[in-house]
Amino acid sequence: CAVWLEDEATDRAGGLGLALGPRLARVWHGSENRLEELRGALEKDPPRLPDSVRSRAVPVPWPGETLGADDMLAGAGGGSGADGVGGAALAYRLIAGGRPLGTLVIGRAGLTCFPDEITGLVEDLSRRIALAIGAARQYARQATISRVLQRGLLPGAVAEIPGVRSALVYEPLDKGGPSGDFYDLFPAGDGRWCFVLGDVQGKGPEAAVVIGLARPWVRLLAREGYQVADVLDRLNQLLLDDATEAADAAARALVAAGGPGLGPDEGPQTRFLSMLYGELVPFDGGVRCTLASAGHPLPLILGPDGDVREVAEPQTLLGVFEDATYVSETLDLYPGDTVLCVTDGVTERRSGPRQFDDDEGLARALASCTGLGAELVAERIRRLVHEFGGKPPEDDLALLVLQAE
Repeated sequence: CAVWLEDEATDRAGGLGLALGPRLARVWHGSENRLEELRGALEKDPPRLPDSVRSRAVPVPWPGETLGADDMLAGAGGGSGADGVGGAALAYRLIAGGRPLGTLVIGRAGLTCFPDEITGLVEDLSRRIALAIGAARQYARQATISRVLQRGLLPGAVAEIPGVRSALVYEPLDKGGPSGDFYDLFPAGDGRWCFVLGDVQGKGPEAAVVIGLARPWVRLLAREGYQVADVLDRLNQLLLDDATEAADAAARALVAAGGPGLGPDEGPQTRFLSMLYGELVPFDGGVRCTLASAGHPLPLILGPDGDVREVAEPQTLLGVFEDATYVSETLDLYPGDTVLCVTDGVTERRSGPRQFDDDEGLARALASCTGLGAELVAERIRRLVHEFGGKPPEDDLALLVLQAE
């Protein structure tokens, strides 16, 4: 048995864009000591089937010089194949979705031809193989696109802040696709650094659209000098405007295609997210932190003495209400103060009917981290979240630890 596959890559040498020939991907023989010899022979002479052969198995020459007398004697009754030596072989073109994927060849020593029932079995098997290969390639393409998209949606590295140690845990539920959680930590100029931890409604491409809007706009607004609350105000309006424009475009496309347009319940679709956004300004002996939460789990601060307190005030999600206005809170962090920011993948981690943050579970977990550095705090919280439930997490998980030095 041998399988040739058409490579999806193209030969760009000279800018000709010529498709590469079939590649011998797998070879099998009943006697393992014949594999290399058979592979060499098949690589020299791959099957060449006319384009008209698309849905049936056809006889092809038996590799007689390689599989000669020994194989003929091993067969049931000898005989000659399509080329008069040793056995019979069938080839079937692997096609899925109208695209040629390769060729499958099956041969047997000692036959002059395959019985009709075996030919039918080979054809049915080959169709299933083609569908499996086509599905695997489609999945591989989608996984590659998702990985590239994910890399583009998240920062390549988080900034180092004078006087502040930071640690990040980021565990998307779908390892290969865009997550609903995102983060950023970047310099904004004039001695300011900004941090973001957000959670978009939904997953996949829809979440990627929102993250693709939110993260670069937050950076732009921060570097333009906008204050924390103003950044949230403008991002909220941006999301609402974008949703309206997207719905209008969809309605125009339906009308242009002769459709009835959008109904009363099919108007602008909101794209909303929760987000914790803050600004850090180091000063002699500490760091000034200004932050605001838009529908996001509120941050916790752990003092050197083990005291844990919640900061900021709850405010509405971004992208929901046109007239929403946001306010920020400013506090000073001194050496040993630790800020913990999380997404709801942490607070809502379930163990049966209970959630991780029930009865101030997150605050108690953070209090147990007294005296630890930022990296160890992040790792302990991550471990406690994983250990809380008997099953793996069922949501994206992200947490950011900021610790004044």
